[in-house]
Amino acid sequence: MDTPKTFLADIQEIRRRARQQLSDGAVTRNYGGKVEDAIALLNHAVATEIVCILRYKFHAVCATGIASEAVKGEFAQHAKEEEEHLDLLAERINQLGGKPDLNPDGVGARAASEYVEGESLVDMIKEDLVAERVAIETYREMVRYFGDRDPTTRVLLERILAQEEEHANDMHDLLVTHDGGATVVE
Repeated sequence: MDTPKTFLADIQEIRRRARQQLSDGAVTRNYGGKVEDAIALLNHAVATEIVCILRYKFHAVCATGIASEAVKGEFAQHAKEEEEHLDLLAERINQLGGKPDLNPDGVGARAASEYVEGESLVDMIKEDLVAERVAIETYREMVRYFGDRDPTTRVLLERILAQEEEHANDMHDLLVTHDGGATVVE
């Protein structure tokens, strides 16, 4: 292990590199991953969030039935939170020197989740629960991938993952309330 004296000597080298590599922005030499791969993975997450925003917004507007008002509010809140995830991911991509892929062409193909509208309130809840479960699995895999290679991105993804788990729990509770339980969706 380096002694404090060795570390302090390295500070001079770190300062020198910081001045020489200004064009690299936030990405420094000790970035542990491959920046291009990180940007590509994060852009897949961007597409997933766009699909989730659109699905939740559709559900917030089109849900009908005697019990739909409270559920519509939940859908709208989730759409807002998914948009916050999109903003965080886009900003991280920018910090890594990339460009967030917000082009609507091919969003569905790039996304992990699907855009399925559902025919009834219960169908909508089920589709949102399915999408949240897909998001949870993909974000967990991304957290593992980034690990110590990119702790900033890992922490960001952990934050998003926690909220996706909360969303899944909310959808499960709604499903139990409105359908009596969770059933298999094909």
